[in-house]
Amino acid sequence: MLPTAMLAGVCVAELISPEPLDIGFLLGAIPPLAVLAHGPVATAVLGGLSVVVLTVPLFRLNDPGSTDVLTVCFVALLSVLLSFVRSTRDAQLVTERAVAEVAQRAVVPPLPERVGPVRCAGLYRAAQSGTLVGGDFFDVRAGPYGVRAVMGDVQGHGLSAVDTVASLLGAFREAVLDEPDPEGVAARLDRRLAVDSAGEPHAELFATAVLMDFSADGGVVRIVACGQSGPLLLRDGQILELDVEPGTPLGLGLAEVTPPKVVSVRLRSGDRLFLASDGVTEARDADGAFYPLLERLPGLADADPGALAERVWSDLVRHCPDVRDDVTMLVLAPGRQGGN
Repeated sequence: MLPTAMLAGVCVAELISPEPLDIGFLLGAIPPLAVLAHGPVATAVLGGLSVVVLTVPLFRLNDPGSTDVLTVCFVALLSVLLSFVRSTRDAQLVTERAVAEVAQRAVVPPLPERVGPVRCAGLYRAAQSGTLVGGDFFDVRAGPYGVRAVMGDVQGHGLSAVDTVASLLGAFREAVLDEPDPEGVAARLDRRLAVDSAGEPHAELFATAVLMDFSADGGVVRIVACGQSGPLLLRDGQILELDVEPGTPLGLGLAEVTPPKVVSVRLRSGDRLFLASDGVTEARDADGAFYPLLERLPGLADADPGALAERVWSDLVRHCPDVRDDVTMLVLAPGRQGGN
């Protein structure tokens, strides 16, 4: 609105002033300002109005000479050209961003509200501005052996890690259909990273992840941790840290030699499993204090599992406004199909 407001301001000032004002130079700034927000047609209209206001005797703009009029005309024509170039570039950027968003959502699609007997809610905030995918990943899939969930963190973050994330998620989705046990799924992911790393000299790809395997009724979950701690269990308003041994990270080729330990946990009605990446647990405030997840989590939980991740994110940003790492959270609430 600034170019229009400036044009109107010049006209009103000249009309109400008892003496002529030497403010015609302001009209020369209107077409360049129009370029910032308007297309070629609107820029041309504003430029033409500027020339009209400059030359109409009613506004008494000090009887500008031909040089002043020609200067404003030249600036207006140049502004129309620049507006055309900017509009074309903006349209191209919009198209490219739309394609990028579709591609990124194909890698990490939004979680459904329920997969089998498990209610799901996830939150992802990539560290690199303008991207939807970074170095963290999660997915929940149903297969012939039950519902499987994974959440992990690959080496690095931002767009440089998207290729590894896509490779791991592809391997996970295939393993859900083929592997009867969660340790078999972990072995497939480990092999995938090891093979990808072997194809590139000096590449040392690795990732940490937690795999969960739910029984048909959601009453039991088997957990495998590969290089990171297991999920937190929210039960009756309390936080329980499950005794899950972090195994070796994925990508070292050790999953088949030293299979990860599987921990089975029996779940009750109303239980929720909460997983968070190190972007949450290692976030620090201005004084260097870590975000107290275990202390804050009970007060943020409510009856809706889907709201928990958003509540934690809002609380995390208040604690640490400048979050520089990928932030991922996954909330799983097992229960029967007809229940909560």
